[in-house]
Amino acid sequence: MRFKNSIFWIAATISFCLDQATKYWIVQNFDLLETHPLIPGVFHFTYVRNTGAAFSLLTGKAELLGWLSLLVSLGLMAFALFGGKLKKLEQVSYGLLLGGAMGNGIDRFVFGSVVDFIDFRLIRFAVFNLADVSINLGIICWLIDSFKKQKSERNSHL
Repeated sequence: MRFKNSIFWIAATISFCLDQATKYWIVQNFDLLETHPLIPGVFHFTYVRNTGAAFSLLTGKAELLGWLSLLVSLGLMAFALFGGKLKKLEQVSYGLLLGGAMGNGIDRFVFGSVVDFIDFRLIRFAVFNLADVSINLGIICWLIDSFKKQKSERNSHL
């Protein structure tokens, strides 16, 4: 018997495991605020902690954000388990969202903050992690899928 929405579970597992493995490596090998340039002035690994959400929004609200991550994670799992069969791009989208939400949620519950380390200095972007990348890629996949649905619905009415 084939597992329903298996791509969802694979995407979630891979994104979660990569996120947690990279954060573990950073915590084990860097001191807080330590930075190592990969491309000096452009791309660094810099170990920071974020007690808020993206761009330090809701700073100091790690527990609230942890519970929110848990609720989102449970909702996505229930959707994949009890909902219908999702299209491949939907499965990738929701799986990436789940992996990212779980990765940052675990950090918030265990450490009271999120481990961030990806530091693009060329554009002075906020320091982030692979869970954030997964969440953003999941949103991009969801938007692409939404636009594809709208286009096919418009074409079916012609």
